[in-house]
Amino acid sequence: MDKEKLAYFIAELMLQKKGTDIKILNLTDKTSITDYFVICSASVDVQVKSIADHIMRETRSKDEHVWRNEGYTGLRWVLLDFVDVVAHVFNEETRRFYNLEGLWGDAEIINITEETFAKKPGKKAVKTLKTVKPVKTVKKK
Repeated sequence: MDKEKLAYFIAELMLQKKGTDIKILNLTDKTSITDYFVICSASVDVQVKSIADHIMRETRSKDEHVWRNEGYTGLRWVLLDFVDVVAHVFNEETRRFYNLEGLWGDAEIINITEETFAKKPGKKAVKTLKTVKPVKTVKKK
C-alpha cells in the first residue's frame, strides 16, 4: 500500500477505536525522517494500548509491518514507526505537552473525522484541510 493510503488507513483504525482529534501531518517536503505523521488522542492509558494494538494487528493483516515501536511500557505516548508513516497515539495530557502539530506547524495538517471516510456512491473520501482559502464573491450592482 502506498504511504498516503497507509496514513489514511491508520487514521481510520484510530477512529474505529474512538481515538479523538485525529490528524495527518504531511511532512513530505519538510523532513527526510518520514513522510506522514498520524496523530490521535485517547482519554485513558487502556485506550492508548487498545488503539496501538488495533493498528498493529490490522496493518499486519494488510502486510504492513511496524519497523519499531516505543512507549508500550508507560502508555502515555505510543509511537509506531512504519518508516514512511509514523503513528502517534497520545493520552490527552501528553499530547498537549509535546504539541507535535505546533512543532510541525508548517506542514499540511489534515483533520480526520467520521465524515472523512463516509462513502458516497462514486465519490472518494473527503479530506478536511486545516485552512481553506476564501472564495471571492462578486456583488451585483
